[in-house]
Amino acid sequence: MRSTILFMTTKIIEITADETLPIRHQVMWPNKPIDYVKLPNDNEGLHYGLFLDKKLISVISLFINDGEAQFRKFATLENYQGKGYGRILLNEIMQIAVKQSLKRIWCNARRNKSEFYKKFGLVATNTIFIKGDVDYEIMERIF
Repeated sequence: MRSTILFMTTKIIEITADETLPIRHQVMWPNKPIDYVKLPNDNEGLHYGLFLDKKLISVISLFINDGEAQFRKFATLENYQGKGYGRILLNEIMQIAVKQSLKRIWCNARRNKSEFYKKFGLVATNTIFIKGDVDYEIMERIF
Protein backbone atom coordinates (compact mmCIF):
# COMPACT_ATOMS: atom_id res chain seq x y z
CA MET A 1 0.00 0.00 0.00
CA ARG A 2 1.34 3.41 -0.97
CA SER A 3 0.99 6.43 1.22
CA THR A 4 0.64 9.93 -0.04
CA ILE A 5 2.56 12.79 1.49
CA LEU A 6 1.30 16.27 0.82
CA PHE A 7 3.74 19.15 0.96
CA MET A 8 2.30 22.52 1.77
CA THR A 9 4.31 25.50 0.61
CA THR A 10 4.66 28.70 2.57
CA LYS A 11 5.34 32.10 1.11
CA ILE A 12 5.78 35.45 2.83
CA ILE A 13 4.93 38.55 0.85
CA GLU A 14 4.22 42.18 1.56
CA ILE A 15 0.47 42.80 1.70
CA THR A 16 -1.75 45.82 2.33
CA ALA A 17 -2.95 46.94 5.74
CA ASP A 18 -6.51 46.14 4.65
CA GLU A 19 -5.51 42.54 3.91
CA THR A 20 -4.33 42.12 7.52
CA LEU A 21 -7.63 43.20 9.04
CA PRO A 22 -9.70 39.99 8.86
CA ILE A 23 -7.01 37.94 10.62
CA ARG A 24 -6.22 40.68 13.14
CA HIS A 25 -9.90 40.92 13.97
CA GLN A 26 -10.64 37.19 14.13
CA VAL A 27 -7.59 36.32 16.25
CA MET A 28 -7.02 39.33 18.47
CA TRP A 29 -10.30 41.10 19.17
CA PRO A 30 -13.22 39.13 17.67
CA ASN A 31 -15.73 40.72 20.05
CA LYS A 32 -14.85 44.27 19.04
CA PRO A 33 -15.74 46.10 15.82
CA ILE A 34 -13.20 45.59 13.03
CA ASP A 35 -12.14 49.23 13.34
CA TYR A 36 -10.68 48.31 16.74
CA VAL A 37 -7.83 46.43 15.00
CA LYS A 38 -6.98 49.26 12.64
CA LEU A 39 -3.98 51.38 13.55
CA PRO A 40 -3.96 55.14 12.95
CA ASN A 41 -0.59 54.83 11.20
CA ASP A 42 -1.29 51.63 9.24
CA ASN A 43 -0.54 53.52 6.02
CA GLU A 44 3.03 54.10 7.28
CA GLY A 45 3.78 50.47 8.02
CA LEU A 46 5.00 47.48 6.10
CA HIS A 47 2.57 44.59 6.30
CA TYR A 48 3.49 40.97 5.69
CA GLY A 49 1.44 37.87 5.24
CA LEU A 50 2.37 34.23 5.42
CA PHE A 51 0.48 32.16 2.90
CA LEU A 52 0.08 28.41 3.21
CA ASP A 53 -0.35 27.37 -0.36
CA LYS A 54 -2.62 30.26 -1.40
CA LYS A 55 -4.36 30.89 1.93
CA LEU A 56 -3.34 33.84 4.11
CA ILE A 57 -2.92 32.41 7.62
CA SER A 58 -0.61 34.78 9.51
CA VAL A 59 0.00 38.54 9.45
CA ILE A 60 2.34 41.06 11.03
CA SER A 61 2.89 44.79 10.63
CA LEU A 62 6.27 46.48 10.90
CA PHE A 63 6.82 50.17 11.62
CA ILE A 64 10.37 51.42 11.09
CA ASN A 65 11.39 54.78 12.45
CA ASP A 66 14.78 56.29 13.22
CA GLY A 67 16.76 53.04 13.14
CA GLU A 68 14.25 51.10 15.22
CA ALA A 69 11.23 48.98 14.40
CA GLN A 70 8.09 47.99 16.20
CA PHE A 71 6.13 44.98 15.07
CA ARG A 72 2.43 45.05 15.79
CA LYS A 73 -0.76 43.11 15.22
CA PHE A 74 1.02 39.77 14.84
CA ALA A 75 -1.69 37.14 14.46
CA THR A 76 -2.04 33.60 13.15
CA LEU A 77 -5.37 31.94 12.48
CA GLU A 78 -6.27 29.67 15.40
CA ASN A 79 -6.31 26.42 13.38
CA TYR A 80 -2.69 27.08 12.34
CA GLN A 81 -1.30 28.16 15.72
CA GLY A 82 1.33 25.96 17.35
CA LYS A 83 2.51 24.57 14.01
CA GLY A 84 5.48 26.87 13.41
CA TYR A 85 3.92 29.29 10.92
CA GLY A 86 4.10 32.30 13.23
CA ARG A 87 7.71 31.41 13.97
CA ILE A 88 8.49 31.44 10.23
CA LEU A 89 6.89 34.86 9.84
CA LEU A 90 8.59 36.40 12.88
CA ASN A 91 11.96 34.99 11.77
CA GLU A 92 11.46 36.84 8.47
CA ILE A 93 10.78 40.08 10.35
CA MET A 94 13.96 39.59 12.40
CA GLN A 95 15.91 39.07 9.17
CA ILE A 96 14.46 42.31 7.77
CA ALA A 97 15.65 44.09 10.92
CA VAL A 98 19.16 42.67 10.47
CA LYS A 99 19.28 43.51 6.74
CA GLN A 100 18.20 47.09 7.46
CA SER A 101 20.84 47.40 10.22
CA LEU A 102 18.25 48.41 12.79
CA LYS A 103 19.47 49.09 16.33
CA ARG A 104 16.37 47.74 18.05
CA ILE A 105 13.15 45.87 17.39
CA TRP A 106 10.33 45.79 19.91
CA CYS A 107 6.70 44.92 20.51
CA ASN A 108 3.87 45.19 22.98
CA ALA A 109 3.68 41.50 23.88
CA ARG A 110 0.71 39.89 25.53
CA ARG A 111 2.28 38.68 28.76
CA ASN A 112 0.96 35.15 28.25
CA LYS A 113 2.99 35.01 25.00
CA SER A 114 6.30 36.35 26.38
CA GLU A 115 7.98 32.90 26.36
CA PHE A 116 7.35 32.69 22.61
CA TYR A 117 9.07 36.03 21.99
CA LYS A 118 12.07 35.08 24.12
CA LYS A 119 12.89 32.43 21.49
CA PHE A 120 13.65 35.32 19.11
CA GLY A 121 16.02 37.10 21.46
CA LEU A 122 13.48 39.57 22.79
CA VAL A 123 13.71 40.43 26.47
CA ALA A 124 11.12 41.99 28.74
CA THR A 125 11.52 45.61 29.75
CA ASN A 126 10.04 47.04 32.91
CA THR A 127 7.10 48.54 31.03
CA ILE A 128 3.82 46.74 31.69
CA PHE A 129 0.31 47.95 30.84
CA ILE A 130 -3.26 46.76 30.36
CA LYS A 131 -5.41 47.28 27.28
CA GLY A 132 -8.89 45.83 26.97
CA ASP A 133 -8.39 43.59 30.03
CA VAL A 134 -5.20 42.09 28.53
CA ASP A 135 -1.82 42.38 30.26
CA TYR A 136 1.05 43.53 28.03
CA GLU A 137 4.75 44.10 28.46
CA ILE A 138 7.16 45.79 26.11
CA MET A 139 9.76 43.35 24.86
CA GLU A 140 12.81 44.31 22.83
CA ARG A 141 15.84 43.00 21.04
CA ILE A 142 18.92 45.18 20.71
CA PHE A 143 21.16 44.48 17.72
